[in-house]
Amino acid sequence: MASAFDFDLFVIGGGSGGVRAARMAAQRGARVALAETLGTDGLGGTCVNVGCIPKKLYSYAAHYAESFHESAGFGWEGTTPSLNWGTLKANRAKEIGRLNGVYSNLLSGSGVTVLNGFARIDGEHAITLATLNADGSPGHQQFTAKHILIATGGTPFVPHFKGREHAITSNEVFDLEPFPKRLLVVGGGYIACEFASIFNGLGSKVSQLYRGEQVLRGFDNEIRHFVAGEMIKSGVDLRLNADVVDIQKTGDGLKVECEGGNVIMVDAVLYATGRVPNVKGLGLDTVGVAQGGQNEVIVNERYQTNVPHIYAVGDVTNRVQLTPVALGEAMVVVDQLFGPATGKAARDMSYDFIPTAVFTHPNIGTVGFGEEKAREKFGDITVFRSEFKALRHTLSGSSERTLMKLIVDTTSDRVVGLHMVGPEAGEIVQGFAVAMKAGATKAVFDSTIGIHPTAAEEFVTMREPVKA
Repeated sequence: MASAFDFDLFVIGGGSGGVRAARMAAQRGARVALAETLGTDGLGGTCVNVGCIPKKLYSYAAHYAESFHESAGFGWEGTTPSLNWGTLKANRAKEIGRLNGVYSNLLSGSGVTVLNGFARIDGEHAITLATLNADGSPGHQQFTAKHILIATGGTPFVPHFKGREHAITSNEVFDLEPFPKRLLVVGGGYIACEFASIFNGLGSKVSQLYRGEQVLRGFDNEIRHFVAGEMIKSGVDLRLNADVVDIQKTGDGLKVECEGGNVIMVDAVLYATGRVPNVKGLGLDTVGVAQGGQNEVIVNERYQTNVPHIYAVGDVTNRVQLTPVALGEAMVVVDQLFGPATGKAARDMSYDFIPTAVFTHPNIGTVGFGEEKAREKFGDITVFRSEFKALRHTLSGSSERTLMKLIVDTTSDRVVGLHMVGPEAGEIVQGFAVAMKAGATKAVFDSTIGIHPTAAEEFVTMREPVKA
């Protein structure tokens, strides 16, 4: 019997969550369409185009400057290379283009119909796609779908102030021209701190303003203060309890007036003051999809909105804004609507012990509870801590230090928090996240043999608590 709908699933948004849902649903035999305006960023969403991937590539680039400098302590001699900003941008663009192609091939290979245009929901089962005709004039197509999945992600938020038009966001920072010799970063979250570190490493004179008392709100307090200190040591001019009043364009660059009357002259101002759900023009009000205070799409534990046939995953729900979380949520929806893969159980999504990394210089890796939140939840906790200069820096001449910290629920002996500031922190913490997800106790950590000499072995050799 033929279906009454054009598609079984219509996905709006070609980011990580949308692509994963579309591809896996198609592999289950569903008729799937995915709509994305391909003339802008391309498939892959924020992560691939203007987020995780290019940011990590630029982070790698920034580390080379300090590595060249540190190599002298290991006997390397010669002229230090200089950065060709144009080459970095071109090579990054080439790699992103390759990844866009990979995503396109994954979708087409799975049988997904990819539609180039802006999709709007016009009914519980109806979508209108705004397109461009061959002559460049606006056109539209209409489709119906049994289920609709909203996976449109988020977009940078810039508050209103005088001179706002002179600020850029993380969407534009990768292609700045010319390279900003003086950069102001406004914000204190992980995106702001990462770009402050990256451009400082690439050779910019970086100032960072944050209106709060310390950057990285929500992280373990000791980790916050420690990484801020390391960033300042590396050359970032971090100014706390500070904010912008206005920005004026002058012959010498951008004149930024701050609260209190201080003035900073820079070549570019990057606002990294948070992200908001990308829902403008989606037509959610047309069908009465419930939204929260920041316009996020409200969903239940199965990612279903109050309109039964419409679902949402990823940053548009404003839950945990991480690419792997969007991927996991997408799989829950696919298994729910079209059944799990053969021989597999339907998936659930747990938000406990989600590991994350912040690519500041040095990196942060963290999983589980910070000390303050652990005390609130468990009451009686034991804290283990180790701070040291990494072996590499005994010859490099760098003053950078590493901090590692374990939080243990004293009653159960379970390790409920693990935090690191240091090189490759994300790579190290990922493995420990598996153990913590499995419920590893401090006794299990203590009985595990470390790999010597590594920084990671500190997590299994901490014996004396620093506080309880």
